[in-house]
Amino acid sequence: MRARVLDVLLAEENRKWVTLAAVSFGLFMIMLDNTIVNVALPSIQRSLHMSISSLEWIVTAYALTFAALLITGGKLGDLYGRRKMFILGLAVFTLSSLACGLAPNAGFLIGARAVQGIGAALMNPATLSIITATFPPKQRGQAIGIWAGVSALALAIGPLIGGLIVDNINWHWIFYVNVPVGVVGILVSRLVIAESRDTSHEQSIDLPGLLTSGLALLSLSYALIEGNRHGWGSPEIIGLFAGAAVLLAAFIWLELRQRLPMLDLGLFKNGSFAGANLVAMLVSLGMFGVFFFISLYVQNVLGFSPTKAGAIFLPMTVLIILVAPIAGKLSDRIGSRWLMGAGMTILGISLLLYQRIGVHSSFVSLLPQLLLGGLGMALTMSPMTSAAMSAVPVDKAGVGSGVLNSFRQVGGSLGIALMGAILLTYQHPTASKAVAAQQFVNGLHAALLVSAFITFAAAAAAIGLVRTTPAVEHAQIAELAA
Repeated sequence: MRARVLDVLLAEENRKWVTLAAVSFGLFMIMLDNTIVNVALPSIQRSLHMSISSLEWIVTAYALTFAALLITGGKLGDLYGRRKMFILGLAVFTLSSLACGLAPNAGFLIGARAVQGIGAALMNPATLSIITATFPPKQRGQAIGIWAGVSALALAIGPLIGGLIVDNINWHWIFYVNVPVGVVGILVSRLVIAESRDTSHEQSIDLPGLLTSGLALLSLSYALIEGNRHGWGSPEIIGLFAGAAVLLAAFIWLELRQRLPMLDLGLFKNGSFAGANLVAMLVSLGMFGVFFFISLYVQNVLGFSPTKAGAIFLPMTVLIILVAPIAGKLSDRIGSRWLMGAGMTILGISLLLYQRIGVHSSFVSLLPQLLLGGLGMALTMSPMTSAAMSAVPVDKAGVGSGVLNSFRQVGGSLGIALMGAILLTYQHPTASKAVAAQQFVNGLHAALLVSAFITFAAAAAAIGLVRTTPAVEHAQIAELAA
């Protein structure tokens, strides 16, 4: 009898880690598509005859639909089943990836990328809520550390994979590769992931909240991306900024009065949850633009090939792989607050170091900031995620995950738009090639300086707001209570 119980326990233990592997597999695909496109942008620009602002939309269309629907994706997972939503999202993501690869023009590609974001929004909250429902508190930080490491790894290794594909095949294959991977992911997920959902009380989809939040993000991003082309004082851009503010206020007003809101604003009464989400938005705002514009810089200014452009992020990738799981496990023991503060401070320093680069820089001049950036991201992401998820009940894990990842994606899309707006103010269409390169570098310096101060603000927010009890202590309290 004892041997049979032991066999069952071992089987359950193995299933937890197999489940983690399955959801991490899907997560890797989602996050990879945030950055795999970056090194292919010059090739796409030439192939489809696109402007820089149109290139920004290739990235932002994905990030915006991803961000706008993440909370709804979390709600749907809590309501109908997290495994079901994960598989549905994976199917949508796979089919839209095929459409991206077949895109004949810029508009079609941007539209297909938006649909990809819908699939990712269904998948992403499910990954974290499945982990939260599968792992006990004393192991959850370690599991989330692996989850965050996979996420950051995908973001960092995306440019290298994209570069290899563009150099050796063509840009269409950065999307085609998702198709067989997605099919395998669907089959594996059906076999190994156990279904879970929120059975606590009535659930519903908040359409007014979804529309107002989505339109607010769209208006703000459009204004930031198109501001230079239309003029920052033009009626169109001023109207878009005003519309975004009104829609955001309407969203908050609606959520406070809805019987079953899309976003339970009461969650933000918990300082740790509020602080972790604020840090998530600020770190993504600072870093997504770095991946985007450094990829353009090393190809268009330094003349690197797509593969070499992707390879420059490898030092960052290695540190993320090594440090993120350790940081997650460490957050179980000491809490998240100071780890997040230290990570954000290191990340800010790395962004300041980019002021040293110029039109004739080498890989060596990029290496210190890449190493520090990888260390800072790895120290931040796992504790940040653990702090947010430990602040919500397990039956609300889908919504908590959706909120956290929504803040991350909102920050990312706005970061690209903001950095692009700063950089384009330094660009003059009639400039010679040499002058244009120097103008790009000057704009990049200004944009990265702004990103550095944003990152230091995130460090202050982490230290000032996050108050977490280590998971080990949580587990001991639970045992005593039982």
